[in-house]
Amino acid sequence: MPDKQPKTGLSTVRRFEAAGFRAWPASAVHYDGTWVVRLTAGHPAKRLNSINPLDPGDLHDLADRIMRAGRRFDAYGRPLTFRLSPLAGRKLVRHLDNEGWTAFGESIVMQLDLDNEAVHGAMDQIPMKDMSRFVGAAMTTQAADPALRPGLSEVIGAIQPEAGLFVLEQEEKPLATAICVHDGDLAGLFEVATAAAERGKGHGRRLLLSALKWARLRGARRAWLQVEADNFAALRLYGTLGFEELYRYHYRRKPEA
Repeated sequence: MPDKQPKTGLSTVRRFEAAGFRAWPASAVHYDGTWVVRLTAGHPAKRLNSINPLDPGDLHDLADRIMRAGRRFDAYGRPLTFRLSPLAGRKLVRHLDNEGWTAFGESIVMQLDLDNEAVHGAMDQIPMKDMSRFVGAAMTTQAADPALRPGLSEVIGAIQPEAGLFVLEQEEKPLATAICVHDGDLAGLFEVATAAAERGKGHGRRLLLSALKWARLRGARRAWLQVEADNFAALRLYGTLGFEELYRYHYRRKPEA
C-alpha cells in the first residue's frame, strides 16, 4: 500500500493531518514521542482509535512503545491499530511487515480549490443548529447502528473549529447529510452520506456544494476530505466536483495469536 503514495511534501501532509485531528477529535489523546495515540470509548471508528506516527525518523524503542500503546488500547477495549500516513515512513512500515501486521482500510485524502464555478454557483443553505436532529438524520442516511448515536454526538460536540451541520430533506425525510468543518483557510468534509434509496439523484453533490460555499464565504480556500479507496461511488462524485488525490494512508493490525 505505501508504494501507491503520490509525491506530496511531508509538510503538507503534516498540515492536513493536524487539521484532521482538530476536525474529528478523539476523546483521549496521548503522546509517545511523535506518535499520537487517539482513543475514543464512545465510538469504534478506526480514525478515532489508532496510533498516528508523525515523524519518519522516530523509530526508537519500537517494541516497548508498541507494548505501552497496547495496554492503553486494551483499557479501552479497542484492537491495537496503527494509522499510517506518509509521515510514518517506510522503515516503520517495513518493521510492521516483518512483525506480521496486516494492512487494511486504505483511504485517500483529497483536496479541492474552492475558487471554482461550481462552488460559486451553489445554492445557499444555512447549517442546522439542532445537533440532536442532525445526528438523527446522519444515522438515518448511513443506516447506522443506533448504539453509535451517543458516541457520534460526543465527537461532533467536541469539534473545536466551526462546524456546519448540513442536511438535505424532503418532507422532513433526510436525503443526504454532511459536516463541513471550517478551520482557517481549510474546509474539511465529514460524515458525508446519502440515503440508499436516494443515491444517484444528485442530492449528495448539491449538499456538498452548498456546504463548501458556506465555508468559502467564511474564508476557506481549500476543501479536503478522506474517503476509503474502494468506495468507488464516492470517488466518482468527488471526481466530478474536481477533488484530486493528495496522499493516502492505511491501517495495520497484528493478527491475533
